[in-house]
Amino acid sequence: MMFADIAINYKMGEPIPRIEFTETEKKTWKTVYRKLRELHEKYACQEFLDNFVLLERYCGYSENNIPQLEDVSNFLKAKTGFRVRPVAGYLSARDFLAGLAFRVFNCTQYIRHHADPYYTPEPDTVHELMGHMALFADPDFAQFSQEIGLASLGASEEDLSKLATLYFFSIEFGLCSDRSHSSKDKINCNNNSNEENKIKYKVYGAGLLSSAGELQHAVEGNSQIIRFDPDRVVQQECLISTFQSAYFFTNDFEEAQQKLRTFTSNMNRPFVVRYNPYTESVEVLNNKRSLMLAVNSLRSDINLLAASLHNIL
Repeated sequence: MMFADIAINYKMGEPIPRIEFTETEKKTWKTVYRKLRELHEKYACQEFLDNFVLLERYCGYSENNIPQLEDVSNFLKAKTGFRVRPVAGYLSARDFLAGLAFRVFNCTQYIRHHADPYYTPEPDTVHELMGHMALFADPDFAQFSQEIGLASLGASEEDLSKLATLYFFSIEFGLCSDRSHSSKDKINCNNNSNEENKIKYKVYGAGLLSSAGELQHAVEGNSQIIRFDPDRVVQQECLISTFQSAYFFTNDFEEAQQKLRTFTSNMNRPFVVRYNPYTESVEVLNNKRSLMLAVNSLRSDINLLAASLHNIL
């Protein structure tokens, strides 16, 4: 009940109340933390590993300590502008994705049941902290996540469902090419043998990075791994209580982002929006003045880039 009360009473901008976890909860965290860190070193993408080290250094991540959302939120804000907001449980797809549009990640605080530490039927703080937080500190991943959220604003129910599926099979269950191997090994996605999977893929999806069993299944098992194509992804069923029947990969976050932009450009929405990082607000581009403000902002950025390139070259 404490977690629900905190979520219900919380207002954005306030410090997130700190939790006094029980000894049982701490023991559950320790068990899962040890196992997942061992698997992360083997399967997680480099961006995840690099940022997880920073979480350990600055946010108190360790097997003996459950990090506090306030510390993590402050760290992410300084790195990529993302913030964390406590919630009591599942939100609707529209509400959850809308949060991403504002660089806000809605996050649970309760710990899964100690009787089954490696499984939870719905997201808990182990999933959030061990699966999501490291990559929200990566600028490219943060931008990719936000663009899914921005695309959801004003989307029809049909398009919203498609965006939720794209989120599910990328941010929750996405794979990327293992850059430690040659490009020719990365591209062949038709061979799904165990040895090929070990060579070709690393994981960035939080649902995998917080699940010891499914993480090994996805990369080492005889799972179906398919090139990320939004038109194909939106047809895939999202499985909640069992392992996914297929996973999708891209070479990197930029590829996923470009494919998402192409897909969303064909969506029929009543307006176009952009995020203003200075005011931390979403602006609707629906008149000449709003368009000119966006153009001027873009022109300023281009001038800075041009000056920087001139100095470098």
